[in-house]
Amino acid sequence: MTSATPAPPLRRPLRLGDLEVPTPVVLAPMAGITNAAYRRLCSEQGAGLYVCEMITSRGLVEGDATTRQMLVFDEQESVRSVQLYGTDPAYVGKATEILCAEYGVAHVDLNFGCPVPKVTRKGGGAALPWKRTLLGEILEAAVAAGSRYGVPVTMKTRKGIDDDHLTYLDAGRIAQESGVAAIALHGRTAIQGYSGTADWDAVARLVEHVDIPVLGNGDIWEAADALRMVEQTGADGVVVGRGCLGRPWLFRDLAAAFEGSEVATLPRLGEVAAMMRRHAELLTVHMGEERGCKEFRKHVSWYLKGFPAGGDLRRDLALISTLAELDGLLEQLDPEAAFPVAELGTPRGRQGSPRKGVALPEGWLDDTDGTGSVVREEASETTGG
Repeated sequence: MTSATPAPPLRRPLRLGDLEVPTPVVLAPMAGITNAAYRRLCSEQGAGLYVCEMITSRGLVEGDATTRQMLVFDEQESVRSVQLYGTDPAYVGKATEILCAEYGVAHVDLNFGCPVPKVTRKGGGAALPWKRTLLGEILEAAVAAGSRYGVPVTMKTRKGIDDDHLTYLDAGRIAQESGVAAIALHGRTAIQGYSGTADWDAVARLVEHVDIPVLGNGDIWEAADALRMVEQTGADGVVVGRGCLGRPWLFRDLAAAFEGSEVATLPRLGEVAAMMRRHAELLTVHMGEERGCKEFRKHVSWYLKGFPAGGDLRRDLALISTLAELDGLLEQLDPEAAFPVAELGTPRGRQGSPRKGVALPEGWLDDTDGTGSVVREEASETTGG
């Protein structure tokens, strides 16, 4: 491993109500990724707040089996954090209460940033903050429920629907007025999806606009990016999503960076193989070997990105069914192969192109004050967050 020049310490705990996060770093909830096994794997690398996959409020309230199955926590998970999606204040409030009372959750985050068409066309995700009244009602319901258990509620949002329909400054004001403990801003609009470059200037504008903590999200690929985000915008911390795919050690770098220590972990392929094995092992603990190995397959390409590994070996790794099979294949990797430094600072995971438009309910943009024609979400609906 090599290290960058130590920087002055920037570490300051992130306070969310009575909850203190030692390192101001949050793992963004990602569907099919941030399950109990992955959260445990990342938390073993460094301190932070590790958020469960997003669940729907209606699914939780109505006892949907798939939703309930997603609420699995590792035995070492001392702070349980869950992201909740919903478009109905009553459902969101009740779901928040269930999370606090039945699952011992210590932090609830509300999703108002998802750009997926199946969500925005129902008035949810990144579309919802356009309806200021509805946004306030949802936030107030969640905060009221959480406050009865001393559980802070935060929200994540985007800049807006597109450049002509920005919502983030109003969303920040409403969040503050509703008693929300912090707001995270992804510096892209819904129409951008995950394309282009995140607008960190928008994060800075939000910091100036509100008195509650602001977390910056978007284009944090390395620990140095997190430091720049905080320094340039004045944000109180960062939310990390795609940057940690196949690189759980990024949280080690982030913890070190905020302490002013070494910030660049460059593992050889043998160390990466050991991390892959640990990941698969944790998945089997929580899901059983067959399902755990199937879940692990999607991570192979991220772990091996840029490393020398033949196409046949990559294919076989992405088809494993047992840990023994995985062990045999990992032995074929060159443990001394150096980390591909050309991959540092490059995007990971989904990117794509800007959307031609954002799917919205009919007449959604006609006014900003009402609740609009929100379409009821499905009980088992999940999104990319």
